[in-house]
Amino acid sequence: MSHYIRSGRAADALRKIRITPDFLPHTDGSCLIEAGNTKVICTASIDENLPPFLRGKGQGWVTAEYGMLPASTASRMRREAAAGKQSGRTQEIQRLIGRSLRAVVDLTQLGERQILIDCDVIQADGGTRTAAITGAFVALQMAVNKLVAAGMLLHNPIREAVAAVSAGVVGGVPLLDLDYPEDSGCDSDVNMVLTASGNIIEIQGTAEGAPFSPQELNALMLLGQKGVAELVQHQQQALQQVQPQNR
Repeated sequence: MSHYIRSGRAADALRKIRITPDFLPHTDGSCLIEAGNTKVICTASIDENLPPFLRGKGQGWVTAEYGMLPASTASRMRREAAAGKQSGRTQEIQRLIGRSLRAVVDLTQLGERQILIDCDVIQADGGTRTAAITGAFVALQMAVNKLVAAGMLLHNPIREAVAAVSAGVVGGVPLLDLDYPEDSGCDSDVNMVLTASGNIIEIQGTAEGAPFSPQELNALMLLGQKGVAELVQHQQQALQQVQPQNR
């Protein structure tokens, strides 16, 4: 079997990444993240009300919702609202986004409020969940900066940045940041959620074909660490573009 040869970028290269902050005006933090042809709008909204199970416990909350527009894929997707329920995939992804963000936030320093994250995929070409996490962090940081600037928080409760990326084995070759054709034809793939310091928040790995070895997993992890380090740089560059009054 011949080895897969990726055209247009190196095996250890991210797709072209672009994060546009302040993408929407009517929210406390927002960005459009583009990872190649995957595009996700991420917003953060401050809510001074907590879910009932957290009231009076001296902490805040960060939660997330995720969705895909009907025209985000080659064939129209039916709106989940029209179906009357969310798919298992949607529920899994939005819980992953929420867990990933809460892992880098000191909720006791957030105050008794919640920040609601919304991630809406407007164009999908693989890696929507990882792009959503990476963009959601930017929106979250913008909302927190707004609270700090307004004197509603004395300290920044975010410990460090978080980003996510995929890696997989395609035709026997380990690749970083899979697009849809690569993802749909891979031997194995791993989604990695890592902090800026390289610590692991969550790893989702699956053998799509034959089982893969610990050595192959390690190779994918090294790719993921490289990718997340670069994504964190993109996040910081985007946050530096935010107007001072919105920080």
